[in-house]
Amino acid sequence: MFIKALRVGLGQLIIAGDFVTRPSKKQRPAAAQAQVDQAAKSLTLYQFHACPFCVKTRRTLRRLNVPVALRDAKNNEQDRQTLLEQGGKIKVPCLRIEEDGKTTWMYDSKVIIDYLNQRFANV
Repeated sequence: MFIKALRVGLGQLIIAGDFVTRPSKKQRPAAAQAQVDQAAKSLTLYQFHACPFCVKTRRTLRRLNVPVALRDAKNNEQDRQTLLEQGGKIKVPCLRIEEDGKTTWMYDSKVIIDYLNQRFANV
């Protein structure tokens, strides 16, 4: 019981810290942002709201101004099942990438952040 309360408390601290120190969004010309917005439609992030690795990934999405659909794999049973059945495991963060009729499930915040930086930092 104590451990669960500690985890919930730490999760709330992580969320508060993220809110206070949230990075500003990257500014782009309208045409470039429209290109990013279109590319982001093929991405979905499965995450837990208070997971520190998920927070880190969402901060990168915000900094790069990439509007990715977020799925709550902790509190939404349908999202959790999709992650398990299609992604293969319940591990977050997980970025679902749909390109050329193929779906890739990318796990690990560092790998996801590297992918996002390579794909969107110079747009």
